[in-house]
Amino acid sequence: MARFWVCAAGAGFFLASLVLHSRFGGAPVLRKFSFQISWRTKEILYRLDVGWPKRSEYFTGTTFCVAIDSLSGLVYVAQRGDNIPKVLVFTEDGYFLRSWNYTVDTPHGIFAASTLHEQSVWITDVGSGSYGHTIKKYNSFGDLVQVLGTPGKKGTGLNPLQFDNPAELYVEDTGDIYIVDGDGGLNNRLIKLSQDFMVLWLHGERGTGPAKFNIPHSVTVDSTDRVWVADRGNKRIQVFDKDTGEWLGAWDNCFTEEGPSSVRFTPDGKYVIIGQLNLSRLLLVAAPPVGSIGNCSVISTIQLADQVLPHLLDVSGKTGAIYVAEIGAKQVQKYVPMNSYFLSFGS
Repeated sequence: MARFWVCAAGAGFFLASLVLHSRFGGAPVLRKFSFQISWRTKEILYRLDVGWPKRSEYFTGTTFCVAIDSLSGLVYVAQRGDNIPKVLVFTEDGYFLRSWNYTVDTPHGIFAASTLHEQSVWITDVGSGSYGHTIKKYNSFGDLVQVLGTPGKKGTGLNPLQFDNPAELYVEDTGDIYIVDGDGGLNNRLIKLSQDFMVLWLHGERGTGPAKFNIPHSVTVDSTDRVWVADRGNKRIQVFDKDTGEWLGAWDNCFTEEGPSSVRFTPDGKYVIIGQLNLSRLLLVAAPPVGSIGNCSVISTIQLADQVLPHLLDVSGKTGAIYVAEIGAKQVQKYVPMNSYFLSFGS
C-alpha cells in the first residue's frame, strides 16, 4: 500500500510540473498537453493547433485583436507597444507575410472585410494621439483608405461623427457597418451605419435595461439578420434586429461569474463562440433558432491557462478555426475543429 501512494504522489507531481511548465515555459508540446487536459465539456469540438503560427517571435507587443479574411486566407493581428509593427499579417496556415504600422496608434478591435473586388481591414483605435478615437479602413498592405470619427478628439456627436474608445465593429458584405462604441469611455452605444456612413439606427445610453449598455465590447451579425452585442459590464449578450434595430432579447444566465468580452458564430451557424477575459475561458453555446432568443445553453468550454486573458477572437468562415488574441500571453492561438465537427460544415 505504501508503494502505491508513493507512485500516485510521484505521478501527481509529474503532471503538475508539466502543466506549470507549459503555462510559463512556452514549450509547444507541453502547451498542447495542458490545454487538452483543461477541457471542461461534455463534447469536445475543438483542439489547439500547436503549430500556429510557424514562428511566434513576430508577436512583439500585446496582442489585442485578430481578424480573418477567409476569402483570401489571411489572418490580421493588431498589437500594442512602442516601436513595433502594429499590424501583422499571416496566412491561415501560419506563415508570416508582412507587417505595417501606418497611422495606427492604439488598436483595440479589427475586422477584415473582403469581397471579390476589394480587400479591406478596419481597425478601431482608442489612442490619445493624433490617430486616436477613430475607426480606420486600410487595404491589405496598410494604406489608409477611410477615417471615421474625429482624429485625436473624443466625443459623443453624430454629425460630425465622434467616438470615445470604440471597441469593435462588424462590416457586412453590403457595406453596412455595426459599431460598439465605449470601451470605458463617454459612450455606451451600438451604431449602424450605411455603406456611405449615414447613421441608420442607434442605441446609445448607459444603463442596465433593454438596449442600454455598460461597456459594449464586441459585435457580430448572424445568418438570420440578428445583431449580437457582448455587453460586458452588464454581464450579458443583447440581440437586435439588424434592419430595424428592435431589441429582441438578452442572455445573462451564462455570465454570473464574468461578462462576455467577445462574440462570434461558427460558419454553420450552430454555435456562438464567446470569450471571457479574466476567466481565460471560451464558451461554445448553442445558437437559438429563428424567432427565439431563449436562454444561453453551453455545449462546450475551452479553459485556457491562468492569465492568458483572451481579449477578442475571430472565426474562419472557411475552416471554422477559432483565432484568439490573448493580451496576457501576448500571442494569438488557433483552435481547429475536431474531424467529426469539421465534416458537419459541408453538410
